Amino acid sequence: MSTETSTTTISWPTLSMADRRVLGVMVEKAKTTPDVYPMSLNSLMTGSNQKSNREPIMNLSEEDIETTLMAMQPKGYVTRIQGGRVERWRHNLYDLWSVNKVELAILTELLLRGPQTEGELRQRASRMEPIDDLDSLRAALRPMHERKLIVFLGDEGRRGTLITHGFHAAKELEMLRSRAPVEDIVAATPVRAIPTVDQDRVGKLETELRETKQELASLRTFVQQLQETLNLTRTQLQALKESLGA
Repeated sequence: MSTETSTTTISWPTLSMADRRVLGVMVEKAKTTPDVYPMSLNSLMTGSNQKSNREPIMNLSEEDIETTLMAMQPKGYVTRIQGGRVERWRHNLYDLWSVNKVELAILTELLLRGPQTEGELRQRASRMEPIDDLDSLRAALRPMHERKLIVFLGDEGRRGTLITHGFHAAKELEMLRSRAPVEDIVAATPVRAIPTVDQDRVGKLETELRETKQELASLRTFVQQLQETLNLTRTQLQALKESLGA
């Protein structure tokens, strides 16, 4: 049985940041604006780089999108639809991951925004599929956790515990786990345990901490993109030298 469909799988294939963004956008648009789905390269680029409902902000080109799609196609993640004036793409995640509509909405939010609390996840995923309350969310998360589709970065059920998807590389997941306890403590500690600190001040500190982490994540993405561009430039220069007989 394949890794993608087994309910006893230990781990899922790693998705790159571009993979996550493109797949997340495809599912999101299919659910929220079905008139633009299946999607063209241009609409995928626009959706991938939009500044709302995304973390981190990215700047992918059409070439980046096409390269990502072509790499995912043989693995069964996406299908290219030809025949019209514009080539379009659709995802195959329902079958590939054996998930229902609510489960895919949850995974989509995690792919688009990264780790989130239960409250954030319920509110955001509800724009694609109705999730009435936290109990409904937890009922959906339970089998997903058993299948390793989602990962709790802290104690399950604890207020402030972050949840992420199961498609991270091992080192990336380790880094997320190492950062999670700080957020758990801040989110879970009652104000009465620190009576000398004003509750509004605690809220501001939480906001500043989250914004700082978002800025760092965006910076890491920018550095990664610079490195990829540098590697591509080196490859092109080498090819040019070889063509010139240098």
